[in-house]
Amino acid sequence: QVQLVESGGGWVQAGGSLRLSCATSGVFEYCNAMAWYRQAPGQTREMVATIDNRGVTKYSDLVKGRFRISRENAKNTVYLQMSSLKPEDTAVYYCNAKLFSGLVVTREYWGQGTQVTVSS
Repeated sequence: QVQLVESGGGWVQAGGSLRLSCATSGVFEYCNAMAWYRQAPGQTREMVATIDNRGVTKYSDLVKGRFRISRENAKNTVYLQMSSLKPEDTAVYYCNAKLFSGLVVTREYWGQGTQVTVSS
């Protein structure tokens, strides 16, 4: 059974930091990429950062230089270190795992989300 469980969300003042964790089971060893997405109220879900199984990372321009995605293979866990947080970073943050066949996503899994609130 595949599970992705996020933790580490909360309330922080602008300029502060938070670290999100995504503990996984049943998928980490064979997925091709892990990612963090976020969804603010009334907005579509957007990609924040991705990391593939070689450790190659990509970031949204909105968070580049402030957020860092990493993975700890021994713990089947992915992290999102968020610094210099802004009120516009307020959203529910979701962990995502993808399996690819070539360039096609064949399977995709989501966590339940964790709320991040940044006050001005």
